[in-house]
Amino acid sequence: MQLEFFDVPSPCIGVCQSDDKGQCLGCFRTRDERLNWLSLTANQRQKVIKRCLQRKNRKTKPAKSKVAEVIVENKQASLFEAPSQSNIDNSSDVDFGDFEL
Repeated sequence: MQLEFFDVPSPCIGVCQSDDKGQCLGCFRTRDERLNWLSLTANQRQKVIKRCLQRKNRKTKPAKSKVAEVIVENKQASLFEAPSQSNIDNSSDVDFGDFEL
């Protein structure tokens, strides 16, 4: 437990508009977090601020594109299928005549 010498300030930046989930577009607090802010302890307020930062990061960072994952997946050779002719490089002259299984 950490001693608190100063009150945890409200993360409100004065935007005060809610999205469809009820989260503030300015501080990213939920309706309940905004309503109960004054009755929360300092520890609870710090937890709310951490959750707000997580929400902000999720909304502002671009989502990973599944299209890019599919393209990378398609470039990977399969071990279960015969290689296609386009993937075989015949430009190098390597002799495997003495290779036995």
